[in-house]
Amino acid sequence: MSATQVAPPPSVARRSGRALGLLPAVVVLVALVLVSLGLGSRDVAPVDVWNALIGATDLADATVIREMRMPRTLIAIVVGSALALGGTILQGVARNPLADPGVLGINAGAALAVVVAAVLFAAMPVSGAVWFAFAGAGVATVVVYAIAAVGREGATPIKLALAGAAATALCSSFTSAVLLADPDALNELRMWQVGALAGRYYPVLVQLAPYFAIGIVAALFTGRALNLLSLGDDLASTLGLRISRTRGVLFAIVAVLCGAATAACGPIVFVGLMIPHLARLITGADYRWILVYSALLGPVLVLGSDILGRVLLPTAEVPVGVVIGVLGAPVFVLLVRFRKIVKI
Repeated sequence: MSATQVAPPPSVARRSGRALGLLPAVVVLVALVLVSLGLGSRDVAPVDVWNALIGATDLADATVIREMRMPRTLIAIVVGSALALGGTILQGVARNPLADPGVLGINAGAALAVVVAAVLFAAMPVSGAVWFAFAGAGVATVVVYAIAAVGREGATPIKLALAGAAATALCSSFTSAVLLADPDALNELRMWQVGALAGRYYPVLVQLAPYFAIGIVAALFTGRALNLLSLGDDLASTLGLRISRTRGVLFAIVAVLCGAATAACGPIVFVGLMIPHLARLITGADYRWILVYSALLGPVLVLGSDILGRVLLPTAEVPVGVVIGVLGAPVFVLLVRFRKIVKI
């Protein structure tokens, strides 16, 4: 008598498939980390990068890798996770496929606040500037949603995109005006203004690490709330979710994530737009998995774009914000054009 094999339930199979799908993302991220650590004015082979990390290679290479390239790489990872998670939460809260911290002017609002703070308090450390970034991100979020919600239709995807574009243009204009009025601030923040990882070292990472840690960990635990919100406010409320309080907490998490990311390397757009859609294509509609994938795929995009920016031109470096902007603009146009087929 032969034993009968019982197939695992579909839900178990789906969970196993999603978990296994994380492995390629981790492998790609590790490979990009090695490339990032080895790429620069003096290229270092991956095996030598590894030896440098464990302290068994030439002192010059080890110093460059540990003190200059490592903090830049780590900042790219946490910024990518922060922006991707922020975009995922925004899309879930608004049930809007075009929601993104960059598109909605949140990053631009944070950048304006940081620039104003830098001009008013010239010697202020990054740990102080980040609080202005939080405030700027929060104010921009409230203003954009208030403008988009005017009218009977509420905050539709197109109205939200238009309000965000207007807020981004306004904040960017004020940012440029403030910088032009202060040559010292312009010289210091010129590259930061377009989103750049160059010159980001351990002091920046250490000062912002607590905010990144709090924001990323908190975001990863919002999956259940986002799943309930995706059912609609009435049903979510019936199931016990306090809608107003939950939205307030989620927006606060977004402000922390985007404020810390902007304080670290300037306003970077489209990460929070592209990555949640890619994660959703892989995992389906469960936000618990979308958040996990976003936390991994965001660093892949930011770090990969940073590497691309280093090799595009032979004698100069293209800021990561410019590279991601070029990659993300066509995606944004496609989402606007075919928004009816995008499901949140």
